[in-house]
Amino acid sequence: MTSPARLTPVLAGCTIVVAADRRAGDLVSALERRGGQAYRAPALSIVPNEDDDVLISRTHELIADPPDIVIVTTGVGFRGWIDAAHENGLAEDLAIALSGAQFVARGPKAHGAIQQAGFTADWVAESETSAEVGEYLVSDGVAGHRIAIQHHGAGADGLDTLLSSRGADVVSITVYRWGPPPDPQIVRRSVVQAGTGEVDAVLFTSAPGAAEWVRDAVRADSLDAIRRRASSGRLLLAAVGPITSAPLEEARLRTTLAARGRLGSLVRCVVDHYASGTAPRLRTAVGTMEMRSRGVLLDGTFIPLSRAGASVLGELFDAAGRVLSREQLCLALPRGGESAHAVEMAVARLREALGGAGAIQTIVKRGYRLTVEDAR
Repeated sequence: MTSPARLTPVLAGCTIVVAADRRAGDLVSALERRGGQAYRAPALSIVPNEDDDVLISRTHELIADPPDIVIVTTGVGFRGWIDAAHENGLAEDLAIALSGAQFVARGPKAHGAIQQAGFTADWVAESETSAEVGEYLVSDGVAGHRIAIQHHGAGADGLDTLLSSRGADVVSITVYRWGPPPDPQIVRRSVVQAGTGEVDAVLFTSAPGAAEWVRDAVRADSLDAIRRRASSGRLLLAAVGPITSAPLEEARLRTTLAARGRLGSLVRCVVDHYASGTAPRLRTAVGTMEMRSRGVLLDGTFIPLSRAGASVLGELFDAAGRVLSREQLCLALPRGGESAHAVEMAVARLREALGGAGAIQTIVKRGYRLTVEDAR
């Protein structure tokens, strides 16, 4: 009995950059389980402050004089604060001090961390912005209230000044800060590959990290190429929410938001992009074609290609049936400017991989074109 054909994993052939520090390993594992190849390239690192004397001093202050309101701006920050309290033998006293407080969350991740710590969130900002948190509290009145604010790694967000100006007694808690990238060379490689077609998707989990990644793209002179690929749909830039996506959108980069501000939704965002037909595809003489950085999906079956083959086919794919000269295709090869013979060899190998000469047509004295019948 013939065994049924195995289905190609939805992310087969995709190379995905996780431009995040925290929980990046979880994201990489989830993407690789679905057939993708992923690597970490955080543009910033999270530097914990658990041993910071100021953090512990502020915790003692809140235990001695409990707050009326606790504002949680990030899940990782609030969990870090609770962990620091445990490590310094203050967890039980801190839990008692916070037990009577009103908890306000800046978004779903902060909400989840509050619940994980055994507290209840009384209100959650839908927009995931500190501005909305401030508007909500000011509308109710904060004069005379003692308010603890757990800040994110980027530092002050205006809440301290706003609430203090309205008569609140504010205690600031900063649990982590942003530091330099663990490996600047990997970040540079990620922005260059995003522009050249060696990467299919880049995932972002924080606004400061996204902003620094964009700055790296500018320094590498890759931003325009990244913008073109993102606009065409051949590069997916995915963010966990509108705050994270803001630096990308300010750089005029087409960005997709995860349905919910959580890491699992970010993975689902990537899977849906390729599984739902959102990614560009062409109907050709040899079947429906969808490009990947490491090959091509032809009628749902992944065909791996060499770097040269994927680059040449990618150029023909983007041309969508237009004729490209040998000189134009030369520039697409990994060592741009190679001879016309190198292009002819790459095309010959592509035809063999794609099942015959029907996929790529030679136009005498002009060049080559993909035999496109319909484009999406």
